[in-house]
Amino acid sequence: MHDTTALLVELGSVILGLGIIGRFAGRIGLSPIPLYLLAGLAFGEGGLLPLGASEEFTAIGAEIGVILLLLLLGLEYSASELVTSLKTQYPSGAVDFVLNATPGAIAGLMLGWGPVGAVALAGVTWISSSGVIAKVMTDMGRLGNRETPVILGVLVIEDLAMAVYLPLLTAMLAGVGLAGGSIALLIALGTVGFVLYLALRHGRLISRAVSSDNPEMLLLVVLGLTVLVAGVAQQLQVSAAVGAFLVGIALSGEVAEGARKLLTPLRDLFAAVFFVFFGLSTDPAEIPPVLLPAALLAIVTVFTKIGTGWYASRRAGIGPRGRWRAGGTLVARGEFSIVIAGLAVATEPRIGPIATAYVLILVIVGPLTARWTEPIASKLQAVLAGKGKKPAAVDDRPMPSHDDLTPEHAGRDSD
Repeated sequence: MHDTTALLVELGSVILGLGIIGRFAGRIGLSPIPLYLLAGLAFGEGGLLPLGASEEFTAIGAEIGVILLLLLLGLEYSASELVTSLKTQYPSGAVDFVLNATPGAIAGLMLGWGPVGAVALAGVTWISSSGVIAKVMTDMGRLGNRETPVILGVLVIEDLAMAVYLPLLTAMLAGVGLAGGSIALLIALGTVGFVLYLALRHGRLISRAVSSDNPEMLLLVVLGLTVLVAGVAQQLQVSAAVGAFLVGIALSGEVAEGARKLLTPLRDLFAAVFFVFFGLSTDPAEIPPVLLPAALLAIVTVFTKIGTGWYASRRAGIGPRGRWRAGGTLVARGEFSIVIAGLAVATEPRIGPIATAYVLILVIVGPLTARWTEPIASKLQAVLAGKGKKPAAVDDRPMPSHDDLTPEHAGRDSD
C-alpha cells in the first residue's frame, strides 16, 4: 500500500475510533482520557495492532495537543485573576506542593531513578487535572458551590507553578548543570513576569491587535501566534507548553472568548491524539510490573489531595461538608501528569509505564471521590460523634441550637 494511502487509512481509523470512544465514555459518565490511553496501548509497540504509517503525524499532533491544552487553559484566566490567586491562595499552593509532590519524589528515589526521575515523578503526583475536574464539577452541578472558587484557585496556582517547574525539569532532563538550570529558571521567571506585566498593563492593546470580526482570521492569527511563541519558548528552554499558556493569559475579553469557541474543537481533537500517542509510546507489557507501586502511590496521593482541598477550604471559611467536597474534587490527575511524563520518558523510560498506570487509576477514581468523599466523611463523623456521646443519665442537657452559636462559629461551619 502507498505510504500516503496507509497514512490516510490509519489516521482516519484512529480519529474515528477516538470519536466512538469519546461517545462511549460520555454515555457511562467517565472521562475519555483513560480510554484514549488504553487505545494507545492497544495499537502501540507491543500492542494488538501496531501503527506504523501514522506514527510521525501522531507525534506532531501530540505536540500540538499539548500546546492547545495549555493555550485554552490560559484563555480561562486573566492576568488580574492570576495575580489575585497568587496573593490569596499561595499558602494553599505551598501545602499542595508539599503534600503531593513529596510522595512522588520519595517514590522516584526508592525506585532508584535518581534526582531527575524523582523531580519528574513529583510533578506527576503534584498536578491535578484541570480538564477532568472542570468536567466533573459541571456534570455534578457544583459550579455555583462556595468551595468552587477555592478549587479553581488551587488549580490556577498549580498551572502557574508549571511555568517555573517545566523549564527547570527541561533543563535537568537536558543534563544542564546548576548554572544552566539557574539561567533557565531566571529566563522562565522573567518571561512569566514580563507577560503578566504586559497582560495587566497592555492587555487591551494586545487583544485589540489580535482581534478580528472574521472567525477565520481570528483562528489563524491566534493559532499562528501561539505556535510561534511556543517554538521560541522551546528554543529558550522555557517549554512550548508554558509559552502557549502565557499567550492565553495575554488575551482577554471578547478575543479570548471568541478564540476559546474556535479552538475548543481543535483542542479536543489534538488532545485526544496526544493521549493516544503517549499510550502508543508505552509497551503494555511494562505496565503489570508497576501496577502495585502505581496503586500505592495513587492511594497515598488520594488522601494528600483531599487534605489539600480541606486545608484550602478551611482557610476560606467554608464548612466541613464543603471542605470534603473540595478535597475529593481535586483528586483526579490527567493531562498535566502525562505531559510531564512525556517530557521525562526519553531520559527515564521507566516513568512512562508507572505514570500511565497512575493516571489511569486516578482519572477513574477522581470522579468517584468527588461524589462520595463528603457523604462518607459525614457518615464517619456522625458515627464517631455518636460513640463519643455521654449517656443521657449523666448529661441530659439539650444540644445548643444554631442561634446559640457565636457569629465566629456560625461562619466557620457554614457551607
